[in-house]
Amino acid sequence: MLSRLRARLGYAVARRLLSWPWLVRQPRLWRWMEGQFARQARLGDHRAQSFYGHILLFRGQGLGAREEGRRLLTLAAQSGEGKAAYQLGLLCWQGDSGRSPAPLDAQRWWQLAADAGHPLAAQRLARLYAEGAPGIAVDNALSQQYRARAAALGL
Repeated sequence: MLSRLRARLGYAVARRLLSWPWLVRQPRLWRWMEGQFARQARLGDHRAQSFYGHILLFRGQGLGAREEGRRLLTLAAQSGEGKAAYQLGLLCWQGDSGRSPAPLDAQRWWQLAADAGHPLAAQRLARLYAEGAPGIAVDNALSQQYRARAAALGL
């Protein structure tokens, strides 16, 4: 119980420290902050998993950090975190050095993100159904439905 409280408090402090760019540039402090993010993510906090997954994906050093970021994003997206699901959809759509583009997986992640209220995911789905992709047929009715959803969500 006390360790969870310490983890939550350390995570909150580390998130606050992000607002000071000069602190983030300090290597020792940045390592401490990453440790707080990692500890909270390990405890199963889906928001921390999404946040730290994004950090590892875009700022991590090497392929191992990128893969760990992807794993954390997957855990967060499966817990209903819309931003994580949207990012996984982008990763699947683009592919990378180890994976070929997978439009069907991108569609699945974007649907999860749209269900969680992510407007860009709804916009991507509208475009995907309007243009089609390998394994995904053009469906104008679904395209209109997701276009309306994106507009309702603020786009």
